[in-house]
Amino acid sequence: MAKRIFPESKLAHRYLDGLTGLEIGASAHNPFGLDTKNVDIADEFNKSTYKKRELQISGEVAPIDIVAPGDKLPVPDASVDFIISSHVREHFADPIAALIEWHRVVRPDGYIYLIAPHMERTFDRDKTQTTLASLQARHAGTETATPDPGTGHYSYWVTEDVIELVREIGLDWELVDFQDTDDKIGNGFAVVLRKGKLTADERRHI
Repeated sequence: MAKRIFPESKLAHRYLDGLTGLEIGASAHNPFGLDTKNVDIADEFNKSTYKKRELQISGEVAPIDIVAPGDKLPVPDASVDFIISSHVREHFADPIAALIEWHRVVRPDGYIYLIAPHMERTFDRDKTQTTLASLQARHAGTETATPDPGTGHYSYWVTEDVIELVREIGLDWELVDFQDTDDKIGNGFAVVLRKGKLTADERRHI
């Protein structure tokens, strides 16, 4: 049996129980306990630094159902109820492209649940905060990002940065909930988005 280091997220269960979705980069020691297929960039465990660490920590690795980059998903439009990821988004050079791709595959009224490291509570604390303008320039192809050689991170955020990005990206993602300190690992923040406009009554309850 895998050694589970982190608890499941009550916030994720609140919105995603009873639904089926994709998890980008699942790990055996950090499970969500949801009905998901796991998407990973490679299934060669012996060649993946992250999978080697996962095996070392928990004694096994999460099964991989779909081998693909997390921002290029080989699934039809509007075919899943949700996409969930934990400490993955910072590994995309162009996170706007990832959000656009996730928007494509999530059905109307479906969800994105993401956890990203909060730069003030992790080893990213001495990095330069990534701006919305920088992300937009990367997406436009006018700026090139390089990953940190130690962590593989391309971007460094606090909670408000991702909320601002969602509001400015031009897609009909609506923020329905967030945690400045996530209830899973605790060194990041969690954001819950829903595809499609909220009603006035729903917005009053956020």
